[in-house]
Amino acid sequence: MIKWNAVKEKLSHKIPESALSLWIEPLKCIRADDELFELAAPDRFFCSWVAKNYLQEIKECLAQFNEKTPEIRFSIDQTQEKTERPLLTHNKSDQLRLPSMPKARSYVRSLHPRFTFDEFMTGESNALARTACEALANDSVDHGQCIYIDSGTGLGKSHLTHAVAHHILNNSPGTRLHYLTAQQLTAEMVRNIKNNSMEEFKGKYNNHCDVLLMEDVHTLSGRTKTQEELASVVDTLLEKGKRIIFTGAMPPRKIENIDTSFRSRLSSGLVSTINPPDFQTRINIINRKATNSKLDLSEELVNYIAENIRGDIRQTESAIVGLKAKSSLLKTIPDLDMVKEVIANIVGHQQFDLSTEVIRNFIARQFKTSIDDLRSKSRKKAVAFPRQIAMYLARKLTDQALSDIGKAFNRDHSTVVHSIRVISDTIARNVSVRGQVELLTEKLKKQN
Repeated sequence: MIKWNAVKEKLSHKIPESALSLWIEPLKCIRADDELFELAAPDRFFCSWVAKNYLQEIKECLAQFNEKTPEIRFSIDQTQEKTERPLLTHNKSDQLRLPSMPKARSYVRSLHPRFTFDEFMTGESNALARTACEALANDSVDHGQCIYIDSGTGLGKSHLTHAVAHHILNNSPGTRLHYLTAQQLTAEMVRNIKNNSMEEFKGKYNNHCDVLLMEDVHTLSGRTKTQEELASVVDTLLEKGKRIIFTGAMPPRKIENIDTSFRSRLSSGLVSTINPPDFQTRINIINRKATNSKLDLSEELVNYIAENIRGDIRQTESAIVGLKAKSSLLKTIPDLDMVKEVIANIVGHQQFDLSTEVIRNFIARQFKTSIDDLRSKSRKKAVAFPRQIAMYLARKLTDQALSDIGKAFNRDHSTVVHSIRVISDTIARNVSVRGQVELLTEKLKKQN
């Protein structure tokens, strides 16, 4: 179009001729009006690269022809035939590349296809970590340039780092992303020391890295040389405004045998802990994984799994896989006996110790009320009595402190003391209530 030709003429005075012929000339203008200026490029990478490197120049030139600059959008040219382009090289270590292209490519470990932001179930236990990672993936430093995520096994820190990598590779493929574990970094450094090529190692991370994702940083405990080199890399990347995510099994302050200055660098940005998911988040995780596996689970079964597998999410995945296999083999939908058998194979017949949360949720089901009601301020007998029963059983069957029991019901410890006294007195006077409490106790013990 005429306007696009005029814009390209203006661009020729702003960017080098080689870049103009390589990145601007192939673009086709498919819409140009007051609202939208749409340019079509050969592929997604091309769109991303031009948007990242030349969008501002295009806007400035376009503004000279419009009173109001329209939205500039890049799309893939569907009419252009895809042709294979030969890869030109002189040798393995000195690959020819197109002008204005990054000198180094991304180095990314294998990514799990379902470890994306869309598949990550967010709850109170992981909301901050998820928000920070998503911001960083979108090139925002609202939560800082450097993020450290710590959690136990199977709680989602790898899922988040995979999600960051997926997002960057899909939306900004020109970004030089280095994603590896601390063990891989150590092995790579040892190889370079043996080959007398440490300058190449330093250059790879200092000069050709836009985003560094590193898992299992706690394994660098005692590895003084690796700590020194990584600390230097972190300093350089942060000075250049690059982005970093570290993960570990514990916060930096608890990692033993690491240099004080290295510990300080790990803690230089946001440190976020992912805790075990709460009951509702576990339910969301189970429902999502069951849906992905095309497995039909009733609310009762979902609740039972959520109550009995409360930590490692990989165990939840294993349970879903086991139920899918067993139900397919028997050609029947899962029932409670099948769920109990599968869970026993995963975590053993001796399940986790009873907790106030498990007892509260169990009582809610037995009395046909909701968890929200038990946590509410309601003093209706239909709510208050089950709440008092649950508090009594929590004190009887767990070792948790009165304050911890109270938190599960949004109450303080004095309310728990009062509830225990009320139920104890009622049991002594009322045979029916005593029978109910004994029955509930037996059910809880069998369930556990």
